[in-house]
Amino acid sequence: MSEAHGTRTSEVRADGGEWRRTARRVVLLALGAFALGLDAYVVAGLLPSVAADLDVPQATAGQMVTVFTLCYALAAPVFATLLSGRPARAVLGLALAVFTVANGLSALAFDLPVLLLARALAGIGAGVYSPIAAATAAAMAGPERRGRSLAIVMGGMSIGTVVGVPVGVQLAEYVGWRGTLWLVTALGLLALVGVVALLPRTEATPPPPLRERVRVLGDGRVAPIALVSFLGGVASLGLYTYLATFLSDAADVANPVGHLWVWGVGGVLGSLLVGPLVDRTKRAYPVVAGLLAVLIAAHTALPTLAPHVWAVMVPLVLWGAVGWALQVPQQHRLIEARPDHAPVAISLNSSAVYLGSAAGSALGGAVLAAGLPAARLPYCTAGVAVLALLLHLTAAHWTGRGPARRASGTSRRR
Repeated sequence: MSEAHGTRTSEVRADGGEWRRTARRVVLLALGAFALGLDAYVVAGLLPSVAADLDVPQATAGQMVTVFTLCYALAAPVFATLLSGRPARAVLGLALAVFTVANGLSALAFDLPVLLLARALAGIGAGVYSPIAAATAAAMAGPERRGRSLAIVMGGMSIGTVVGVPVGVQLAEYVGWRGTLWLVTALGLLALVGVVALLPRTEATPPPPLRERVRVLGDGRVAPIALVSFLGGVASLGLYTYLATFLSDAADVANPVGHLWVWGVGGVLGSLLVGPLVDRTKRAYPVVAGLLAVLIAAHTALPTLAPHVWAVMVPLVLWGAVGWALQVPQQHRLIEARPDHAPVAISLNSSAVYLGSAAGSALGGAVLAAGLPAARLPYCTAGVAVLALLLHLTAAHWTGRGPARRASGTSRRR
């Protein structure tokens, strides 16, 4: 009896030691994700400084965000397919190298065309790194701790996003917009050195045929999940673009930095806590449904609670938490749907989120230009979240009848 107990204790210790080693590597991947998240949103806080320095309108300087986001979204599925079968360390290193050089070029740019080109290259590097980092973290952790590992990587991304806008505004006052981008460059370089030096080399698997890669992107189990992520991005990140405008109209808030931090704290907590929840329940589907329901409630409550300084913090925290937590179970579901091509499937989800963010910003601007008061904008995004929830609930009926279920049904009949 004692011998068996001792054996189990040794196994638990060995498993714990292996997880600690894996966790350190996952944190390393999260550092790169942090640099990506910071870079994606820090520019929004730098627009006035960039516009003044380059003598261009702020609306024109704002195209830096558009170029980065679109290149991120479009690069993710394309390069995940082209680089499939390469060692993860090599792909991650290449992506971080492109990202780092592009940010250095951004800091050195002295005219808008060069700056836009540099932002496009940075978006490509980010688009390649993010899904491969998530897939690598999930693979290193194994099924039992997959959600936790994905949450750590997403936590790095969310923390970078959270601090991006307020830190960009504050740093630009002291070191200028170029100094802020040099900081992002240094973070990218640090992550690059860490990945190349410390991440274990994994052998490349034979790349799937091109026809199979295209089939993954059109898989009936993958597409609905990605579409829900797209709608979630429209609702959550799209409204975030106009948070300051909403607060000004709904509550006459002149300085929204405090509100941005509250939203961000929620994002960090949500992205870090959802992983253990998914691991413990083993059921990502109901977690997604619950998160979308909370997002609907938070956006619906925002216009009413906006004038109340402390009460509005509740929907802001919930909104930030749900917006970032949603992607962890979504990635989990994609890996379960296509474990044979996890990087390609996850890259599609990453593209969906960023395209949703870009679409949300564009649609929000169009709605406001059409005359809708900014104070009512959360009702529109709540409607988008309702659509996402309905799609999530109804799509499960027919996506559950995919190849995996049919195969299991066939085996039972045999």
